[in-house]
Amino acid sequence: MDNWDEIRTAFQVARMGTVSGAAEVLGVHHATVIRHIDALEARLGVKLFQRHARGYTPTEAGDDLMRVAKATDEQFGQLEGRIKGQGRNMDGELVITSLEAMAPVMVPLLAEFQEVYPEIIVRYLTGTRVFRLEYGEAHVAIRAGAAPEELDNVVQPLGTLPMGLFASPQYIARHGTPESIDDLARHRFVGTDEARTRAPYGQWMSEHVPRERVMFRTMDWFANQAAVLAGTGIGFLPAWARRDHPDLVEVFPRETDWSAPLWLVTHVDLHRTHKVQTFLAFLKERTADWHAE
Repeated sequence: MDNWDEIRTAFQVARMGTVSGAAEVLGVHHATVIRHIDALEARLGVKLFQRHARGYTPTEAGDDLMRVAKATDEQFGQLEGRIKGQGRNMDGELVITSLEAMAPVMVPLLAEFQEVYPEIIVRYLTGTRVFRLEYGEAHVAIRAGAAPEELDNVVQPLGTLPMGLFASPQYIARHGTPESIDDLARHRFVGTDEARTRAPYGQWMSEHVPRERVMFRTMDWFANQAAVLAGTGIGFLPAWARRDHPDLVEVFPRETDWSAPLWLVTHVDLHRTHKVQTFLAFLKERTADWHAE
């Protein structure tokens, strides 16, 4: 397309629904908006909008164009974020992503980082979704499991996610402590709602605990921890859970096979930027504390 300005104008008209709204967002006169729409429709030979008293509504052709325009606009925004991140100023956004289970150790660390660099806006994104570093969705990712293999990523080891098998005192009082692996079948467990999981501790549970004994199932880490604390059953938790809940009982000796390796992942385009390097150095200084109870 010869003129991105016209496409961007059409995108804003579709998003705002009115010429005046698009003009305000773009900082141009409403006549410029109308001229861009007319020129774009003439070039394409189709109507992109239905005009009515309340504003503009995209036609089917308009919807097709808007999907492309939206994706392009987002990519320009991500590119802008990358370019801005290449300076030496410690300000603007820093986007970090990790599993929810790491929030108890990551949030205090990020808060400490902000105390040192108060102009940084921290965006901490958690969950099972893998955020795409190549699309600028995050500056730094902390991932667990097999080493990430995406092209153009810089991957560094960051220790392990230490896991233990815990129960609350209430559960122990009602049901006792498992004496052996063979004894697990008579106990109640908290676990994932997915029958199959790639997590090492989840695979261990699948092998040693009958599925019907997983009596409380969830897809949320905090719900999983809350269920164990409430005495619903025995469940896997990060080893550091006992820092905040010292009455938790570790019912089995911890096995190294339960722990998943952690990886520090950055995109090659941002890896050497001052902001990212400063945060990586800060993070690496404090990782040893993650593995202590």
